[in-house]
This record gives sequence, C-alpha cells and structure tokens, in this order.
Amino acid sequence: MRNQRKAYLIIISSVFFTVLLYSIVLFNQVFIPNRQRFFEHQYIDPMKDTSLFLKNVTRVNAVIIVLVRNKEIHELRKTMRYFEDRWNKKYNYPYVFLNNEEFTQEFKDLTKRITHSETYYGLIPKEMWDYPPWINQTKAADVRKEMEDKKILYGGSESYRHMCRFNSGFFFRHELIQKYDYYWRLEPGVDFMCDIDYDPFRFIQKNNITYGFTISLLELQDTIPTLWETVKMFMNEYHHYIPRKNLIRFIDNINYNGCHFWSNFEIGDLNFWRSERYLKFFDYLDRAGGFYYERWGDAPVHSIALAMFLEKSKIHFFNDIAYMHPPFQHCPIEKWFHESGKCHCNPDKNFDSTFGSCTEAWFAL
Repeated sequence: MRNQRKAYLIIISSVFFTVLLYSIVLFNQVFIPNRQRFFEHQYIDPMKDTSLFLKNVTRVNAVIIVLVRNKEIHELRKTMRYFEDRWNKKYNYPYVFLNNEEFTQEFKDLTKRITHSETYYGLIPKEMWDYPPWINQTKAADVRKEMEDKKILYGGSESYRHMCRFNSGFFFRHELIQKYDYYWRLEPGVDFMCDIDYDPFRFIQKNNITYGFTISLLELQDTIPTLWETVKMFMNEYHHYIPRKNLIRFIDNINYNGCHFWSNFEIGDLNFWRSERYLKFFDYLDRAGGFYYERWGDAPVHSIALAMFLEKSKIHFFNDIAYMHPPFQHCPIEKWFHESGKCHCNPDKNFDSTFGSCTEAWFAL
C-alpha cells in the first residue's frame, strides 16, 4: 500500500512538473515580446567579441561595392564621408565603383580624395546591362507605359529594370569583383548614424554567416504579380536544392507575403550568389522575363533565394549598425547606444516595428 502511494506521488509530481514546464514555455511565448526572445536566445552580439575590434590583423578578402552614376557624385561623397568616419577609416577596405557608362575623371578624383583605401572603377559589360535575346522589347515597353500610367514606383523606368537584373544576377560576376569573397553594398544618399568599431566582415566570416541586413519591409505587389508562381515552379522542379531547414515561412503565407531584406544595404558572402543553386534560380527567373514584363526587384529575388536555401542562423540582423535610406531607417532602440555618444539617430523613428516592416516577423521566427 505504501509503495502504491509512493508511485502515485511520483506520477503526480511528474505530471505537475510537466505542466509547470509547459506553462513556463507558454508564458514565454505569450507574454515575452518576440524582440526580447530573439535577442536573448538567437542573436549573436558582435559587440561582445573583442577579437573583432583588433586593427592589426589581416583583413578579410572583402570589398565595398558601389553601383553609381557620374551625376550622383555629390550624394556619394556625402555617403562616403559618413561611411569612412563611422567605420572604414579604421580598416581601409577597398572600393569597387561600377557604372554602365565610363566614369569621368572628376568622379575618380573626388572619390579618391575621401578615402585612404584603394579605389577601382569598372564599366559594366553590355550583356550585363541590356535585354537578353529572349525578351520582346515591344512588349516590355508596353508594360512600362502601363505601369507608369498606374503610377507604380519606377514602373516606367527601363534603366531601373536593367539595374535590378544586374544586381540579381551579375554584380558578383563582374571581373573586378571576382577575386573577393565578401562584400558590403553601399549606395549614394544613405547615412550611417552610429560608430562601427568592429569589423563586420570578420564577424560574418568567423560565425559562418552568409548575409546581413538592417531593414526588412514589404514589396509592392503590383511590381511582382507572377513572381511567386514562378518561384513555386522552380521549387517543384529543383526541389533537391532546397534543404529541409529553411526560411520559407518568413516569406510564405499561402502566397508570397512581400517580406524582403532591403538590399540597398547588404553585407554578405559572394560565394552564395556564385553557387550552382542560386545561379539556377536566377536563370530560371531571368528566362521567365519578369524583370522586364513586370518590375521584379533584386531585393525580393535575393530574399526569396535566401529564404529557400538557408536557415535562420546564416542570416544576421545588424542591430548595431544605424542606417538610413530615405524614407526608412534602422536605429537601435537600446539606451546604451545613445548614452555612449556614438550615435546621432532618433530611436523613436526606428522602422523595425512600424507598419510595413517585416523585422518583427523576423524576430518571431
């Protein structure tokens, strides 16, 4: 009888502690904000790794890539000044400037004077910045006119479409980029609003990270009406490229939800874009014609590929890099960033939790 009572007590205790454990898990899921959970359990904080702050170490094989036109020189000079003062003057990573026209001597002289880094200037080959032979250019022109009449952003722009196709499938193949392993994409007109005292390239290399972002948001669905159907056809045909652990749930709510990493800021591994699986994916989309018959952007193309082929640990949210590309900005909301005197952004204007942002969804994964 005594043994029976003891057995009951053991069973009751086991049930009690199981219920208690599940209650704690449920409490954490319901009452602890997704952002807090993310930073407590998933986030790798580069600020805690002192080895990343060393200056007298061999640089990572990395480059700063700038796709820019001659007429944007003054916007670019301002951005480079921010970028150099906040970060690159500490490490002197090289710049590669790319243009579909020859750079002027004035452009070269003015950019060289802002940095102590090496600077290289490349012309984009015509085959990387033009219609592929299978595109019906009359049909493409009709689409641009229709989208312009509907006042869709960049809907009437031919050059914007060439740019999106180049950034989707060719920037990493340019002859000046081929010798590098990592890149930081920089655009004219952006601002960096906090000091960056460590080396992000060394951070992603050390932690085996493929891609880093600061802002994520929703795409304009009018620009990509058939993109998701094309992606689904690719996934059915090339399912062997897609690992079981992936991030498709970040972008797929029955249909593509529009979430993407804003690709005007990217820090990443160039060898991901050079991989067989990504090249197959890009070629599949390119053949479908959506870069010209619609207005597929490189941001959703990059983001969908990352979600298909990678797990979450391969993608890093650079919370500590305060970045503005008008009209949106990422500004870290933690007080110590601002109390340190190393930031000048307004955390109340941080886009992370604003309507249209996908960053809260990223935290929730």
